[in-house]
Amino acid sequence: MHFKQGPGWKACYDEKRNLYTAERSGCGYYHLYEITAEIYDALQDEMSDLDSYHLIDKGRHLYMDIDDRCGPPYTVVLDDDYEKLCPWANAVSSGHVWSAELTDAAVELFESEKDNREQRRKKREEREAENK
Repeated sequence: MHFKQGPGWKACYDEKRNLYTAERSGCGYYHLYEITAEIYDALQDEMSDLDSYHLIDKGRHLYMDIDDRCGPPYTVVLDDDYEKLCPWANAVSSGHVWSAELTDAAVELFESEKDNREQRRKKREEREAENK
């Protein structure tokens, strides 16, 4: 695995799986993303937090934990395979994880999470088939 790192972010290229992932973190937030090779290549050690945010945020959001002062802390697992995709990451969790149903609804509602719709719909179908 190859890594790049800057203030508030870290990106990984896993050459065995040809997979690019990244994390962003700071006071009150932690996010994991699947990113493209282009995004990984554009990340530079000296770039500002805002510039790295705009690049990494273009990736597919996998996981987020929010613990700011605007409300109670919560964790949203957008892709259940985030640990397999990012085995290098130390994901932070408040312990207050959104239910699969709430996460499915948010992914369907928010345009920013559209890249997760296909995999969430497939997982929902699998859950429903198991419950029949």
